[in-house]
Amino acid sequence: MLSAKSKTTYDITNMNAPLHVEIVQKRKSHESKDFIKGIVHSYLARFSCISPGTTLSDKDLEENVELNEHVQSITFCDIDHDSEVQMTNTEFLYHIYKLDCFGVETDTMTDNASGEELAAADVWSLPSEEFHGLWESLVYDSKLKEDTLRFAETAFEFADRGVNPTIVGCNRVVLLHGPPGTGKTSLCRALAQKLAIRLGERFPRARLLEINAHGLFSKWFSESGKLVARLFERVRDIVEDRRLLACVLVDEVESLAHARRAALAGLEPSDSIRAVNAILTQLDRLRRHPNALVLATSNVTGAIDVAFVDRADVKRLVGPPTARAAYEILRGCCGELAARGVVWPRAGERLFALRVLEGSRFAESEAARASLRLWALAGEAGAARLSARALRRLPLLARALHCEPRPDLLRFVDALHAALRQHLADTRDLHSDDER
Repeated sequence: MLSAKSKTTYDITNMNAPLHVEIVQKRKSHESKDFIKGIVHSYLARFSCISPGTTLSDKDLEENVELNEHVQSITFCDIDHDSEVQMTNTEFLYHIYKLDCFGVETDTMTDNASGEELAAADVWSLPSEEFHGLWESLVYDSKLKEDTLRFAETAFEFADRGVNPTIVGCNRVVLLHGPPGTGKTSLCRALAQKLAIRLGERFPRARLLEINAHGLFSKWFSESGKLVARLFERVRDIVEDRRLLACVLVDEVESLAHARRAALAGLEPSDSIRAVNAILTQLDRLRRHPNALVLATSNVTGAIDVAFVDRADVKRLVGPPTARAAYEILRGCCGELAARGVVWPRAGERLFALRVLEGSRFAESEAARASLRLWALAGEAGAARLSARALRRLPLLARALHCEPRPDLLRFVDALHAALRQHLADTRDLHSDDER
């Protein structure tokens, strides 16, 4: 990850794209950000090369007493780099922050007709300890993460520069659609967390407000219009603070279309269509606030409200992982279990990054045996269109049902394969029962 500095001289005029370095400051540390930046930069200056996409934990920093006292982790972001960067010709952009540890707060509202109190929105202060590492854990074949981040950063830059949205259209709305379990909501949460870190100088405070549209329309038909208005009063109170970044996540946004169609067909109270229109109006008003971003997800691609789709600047399909993504997801799971002492790799036993296997043209060797078996497993998972959610459950099932305690890496990969085949068989049986 880090390479020791040699005496080689580099051409400092040949500068790479900046490397973003995210530094989590320990909560007990009261030193300034400038101090933290200084000790981290001095530490990194000892090395010649750095590999983006790597995170150093406080355990990795134990030998440096000062760093270990104040720094929880250091992450080298891989958005703009896919290979090692040299210290001498790369600009470092440091983002220093502490993680909020208070968790989610739930805003509730009462339906006056039924007296029932239900959750209206979940609110997180960002950056949140709950979402730490979430961005790095998400794996997609496309540039989905990079594109959504760059869109959001550019949209806020346009707002900063006062670009007129009636001339250059910009609603600051991102729509992710696709089948359940593909990581849409997780990506929205991770993006909000990433923006809170990247834009920390401009927005010292950040909030994520998560609204469940399905719950809104399935429960509150009698007074939904009024409840929507009250919900967005809370949102407006938050975005009035121009030094606060507000990310509003509307989950299961296809419920807007369902409510509109049902109301027009006379199947549900006409008040529900007023609630839909109220939400669209309130989302339009958020565009006036240069510190607001709207994120939306839908599990049913063809059922998204047309009026909402027209408001979205970015519309991306998030499908099941292909073999490539499945391999990297499972490789990350195995790495986590090895780090936690659940899997015990033998000496020299490891799982290679996919680009390494490709570089060797998937050549058979003793060192690559576990990696090649995992690649075969990933091919089966991709062909079966297994969701990312189901993929991430396989390690638990493999350890619980298909191998002994403290397996080595090769045996654990075989257990993963057994867990996958059992999952596919169980799914077929379940569908067979439905057809009877």
